[in-house]
Amino acid sequence: MSWLSCARYLEVVTAPSVPAQQPQASKHWPSSIYRRPDGTLEQDFSPARIREILQSGEGELWVDIDSTSMHQHALLEKVFEFHPLSIEDTLSPGSRVKFEEYDRYVFVVMAVIRFDEGTPEPYDLATSNLYFFLGKNFLVTVHALPSKSCAIVRDRLQRNPDLLARGVEMAMHNIIDQSVDAYFPIVEELNTMVDGLEERLFERFDPGLIHEIFKAKRSAFSLRRHVGPLREVLNILTNRPCGFIRPDTQLYYRDVYDHTIRIVESMDTVRDLLAGVLETYLSQTSNRLNTVMKQLSIVATIALPLIVIAGIFGMNFSQMPSTHNPYGFYGALVVMAVTSGVIMWWLKKNRWL
Repeated sequence: MSWLSCARYLEVVTAPSVPAQQPQASKHWPSSIYRRPDGTLEQDFSPARIREILQSGEGELWVDIDSTSMHQHALLEKVFEFHPLSIEDTLSPGSRVKFEEYDRYVFVVMAVIRFDEGTPEPYDLATSNLYFFLGKNFLVTVHALPSKSCAIVRDRLQRNPDLLARGVEMAMHNIIDQSVDAYFPIVEELNTMVDGLEERLFERFDPGLIHEIFKAKRSAFSLRRHVGPLREVLNILTNRPCGFIRPDTQLYYRDVYDHTIRIVESMDTVRDLLAGVLETYLSQTSNRLNTVMKQLSIVATIALPLIVIAGIFGMNFSQMPSTHNPYGFYGALVVMAVTSGVIMWWLKKNRWL
């Protein structure tokens, strides 16, 4: 659908009107929940109704937008009138985790991480961004993929509308908390994988193990790269005075901040374990190489005198001792055997064999 048709759609749905009853929900409308000042709950309403709520400044509003829908994404500019730079970030999958403060709202970006089930590799991670626009009485979440955290919080609010009475900042806290809690199974899975690598390393030498070690290191670095900036964002939400988050609510953000610290520490532990596994693997490789070189050196040490003896008796001189002796050949073999035996006895005596 073209942007022209999208603009016409917005002109129609945002036109001021007072309908006799709530219009039927459209597939182009975002998922939304509004708690009226009287405590009643209203859900999945039109963009025109969203604009009325924003203008009134009353109640608590949460709008969940699918950024893959042009109609829904256009509301960020046409209805909420967010800054173009923050709107542009919601269309960029590579946006970094960050916190930005504007006059009417704060903008938060966090990463949603999961194991990629679309690849055969067990260590591949899939990441997507979850965006938050937090205002005085509104919260707007934006994501391109279905968000499990948003679905869980939405279900809670539907079952208990009074939760929204604590403010939209608490709704944002619940979503972030659910997303951060989803990191823990990933960390535990990486720990299990590292333990498996250690067991395989000591059971038998596997030349292909080096590839899995580096894949696990890449996953650990990827998770650490996303959680590290989120820790700083939560530190800001916890400690910096903000006009959109009450001080008593910041205590709840501190709990999520503690979770990110635990995750970062766990990832540092995983990285240390992987470094130890890699060092052990390289040590085993070096020991195996030394063993092979030792065996080859023993063979060369034993063979060298035999080659010298064979070379001497193989010279084409007519006047040489035992050259025409009928037992010369057998005598040379005996000398070689005795020499080899003496060398082997000497090597065993010095515990080199």
